[in-house]
Amino acid sequence: MTVSVAFASAALAAWLYLIFARGGFWRADMREEREASPEPQVWPRVVAVVPARNEADVIAESLGSLLQQDYPGSFEVILVDDQSTDATAANARAAAARLLRPERLVVVEGEPLPQGWAGKLWAMKQGVDHAGSQPKRPDYLLFTDADIAFAPDALRHLVSHAEARDTVLTSWMVKLRCESLAERGLIPAFVFFFQMLYPFAWVNRPDNETAAAAGGCMLVRRDALTQAGGIEAIRNALIDDCALGERLKSVGPVWLGLTERAHSLRPYPDVGDIRRMVARSAYDQLGYSPLVLAGVALAMTLIFLLPPLYAVFGTGLAQSFGALAWVLMAFAFQPILRFYRLSPLWGLALPAIAALYLMFTLDSAYQYMRGRGGLWKGRVQARRIEGQ
Repeated sequence: MTVSVAFASAALAAWLYLIFARGGFWRADMREEREASPEPQVWPRVVAVVPARNEADVIAESLGSLLQQDYPGSFEVILVDDQSTDATAANARAAAARLLRPERLVVVEGEPLPQGWAGKLWAMKQGVDHAGSQPKRPDYLLFTDADIAFAPDALRHLVSHAEARDTVLTSWMVKLRCESLAERGLIPAFVFFFQMLYPFAWVNRPDNETAAAAGGCMLVRRDALTQAGGIEAIRNALIDDCALGERLKSVGPVWLGLTERAHSLRPYPDVGDIRRMVARSAYDQLGYSPLVLAGVALAMTLIFLLPPLYAVFGTGLAQSFGALAWVLMAFAFQPILRFYRLSPLWGLALPAIAALYLMFTLDSAYQYMRGRGGLWKGRVQARRIEGQ
């Protein structure tokens, strides 16, 4: 067996494993719209916690969607203004007044970020503390971002799902913007790779240790959060949603799925915007390990880059195995492309897309080494440890 045939057959074997033995991640069939649940007889009290830092351009729309939720139970929104230097808080109050829902909104002025905390988690903790200080404490906390817009019935479905399945965490991966050329080319792959890392079917099985969540929408039982150690337990996590999912799955069942009932308002006009989004936390995902980074680079090269190279330039078995692996790759990409209503031809471009994501990951390590890891809204949240 030649080296080319060996590598091509390894790539094909990898795709056979991914399609048939990786929790069916590629099917994108964990969809909250397919999980109909009966409404509870008594609607629990819910408080939404929204950390916001310099979100003046989107806060009115996102907060407005929360304030207009058609929820029969008690519902309040706590916006934690995380040291914003723009009109985030003023625009939030104006939106509440315009919608005649000022009683549903509380704006908490965020305190300076203490040592050892990631910015978003510090803001979330302040919101949780404020909710817990009220005479009537909430049954659930809805953690969401300041750039997420919800359908009017979203909270009803979230709570009904959580109550019917007795989950401690119900998380929706909101639909990301997919309008610009960069978004159409790269955003579906972002979700595809996330599902590959954390197959939703495995996340949703209590007997499987895989745990994750999507930070744009996380409905959490307050008592379970306390039992899991609170936000303090993950205070310095950059990938805070998956860290919270892991903590909560140790307490009880969790559920994660795609949704059409919530979408992101955050635009990514060009490739550079998506690169910065990925580079902010990619190296953190790898534990800041150069060895793990090298392993990931080799694995992505084998799985995504070699198949089209062998299919085009190879001969004999190497060419056949490479072509078949490329076909399987394009096939696996189709469900998420359909979810985002994109042409199936994007499936053939997955090797090139994966090459870009590999470059983003390498850039994440580079930014960390130069002391700019986890950069977000002017904050460096992953400082290089001397000696690394």
